[in-house]
Amino acid sequence: MDNDRIFEPFEDGLVQPPYRSEKYASTGRMAPDNVHPIAPRTATELSGPIFARSADEDRNLVSGKGGQAIGSLMRLKVRVLDEDARPQPGSFIEIWQANAAGKYQHPQDQRDAPIDPNFRSWGRGVVDANGEIDFITIRPGAYPVPNSGGWWRPPHIHLSAYGSTFLSHIITQLYFPGDPLNEIDGIFQGIPDPVARERLVLKPDADSGIPEAALGFRFDLVLRGRSQTPLEN
Repeated sequence: MDNDRIFEPFEDGLVQPPYRSEKYASTGRMAPDNVHPIAPRTATELSGPIFARSADEDRNLVSGKGGQAIGSLMRLKVRVLDEDARPQPGSFIEIWQANAAGKYQHPQDQRDAPIDPNFRSWGRGVVDANGEIDFITIRPGAYPVPNSGGWWRPPHIHLSAYGSTFLSHIITQLYFPGDPLNEIDGIFQGIPDPVARERLVLKPDADSGIPEAALGFRFDLVLRGRSQTPLEN
């Protein structure tokens, strides 16, 4: 037997972040006090959704009516894989992020920072037969967390993935390599295992970029197994 193909279960609280984390203080208010009940799985949860392929413009966050968005242009290539690195076609991927000033295009973001009229904060699409999808976007800016005593979130991109049913839904965050705010971020550091944390860091990849126009980054979303991607809301 190939020992590399033996997958042992995770130790609780090591790879996936705990519900309550000292590094992420607000989890003390939001985490459940009791064990989650297991709801019955009916046909509604076990069937659908069926996602249509999105238009190319749904994967381009930077081209507005007035021109190109402000910021460092990048192309992000995401692959959805199982524990044996086999592609998972048909997965529906959504991303959302702040603009270059660290401002979300959302009514709840009331911070006094500029909105870029040429930047759309979200993108979406269905991965291809190779389990891949790419997005044209910009490197987001850092932003302060309100009433946190000086905590700034590092640049990051939120990612959501749906599989073949409504129950197959995961959310996480992607970080940029070498950013100094990564080391003091309560959410990123809430994952106890440093090796698991590194699975959320984007990998620079020249082949994913656009020559003389956009940096390239790639990210492998691994759904299960020893190399499973940690989840973050």
